[in-house]
Amino acid sequence: MDRKQLEAKLLELKSDYIRIQGDLDKMEAVGGQVSPIEQQLERLEGEISAINDQLASK
Repeated sequence: MDRKQLEAKLLELKSDYIRIQGDLDKMEAVGGQVSPIEQQLERLEGEISAINDQLASK
């Protein structure tokens, strides 16, 4: 991927992260199961970190 594609992917992942974090807050408020949502956030954190590393090396 070129730099612009990486930056676009990073913005998409950050947007997803914010949305899912909101979902987590709602689930916690109603006492729902949060572990699957936490796993999604952890996966996104890993993807965001990987893209940041790629951007730093370009």
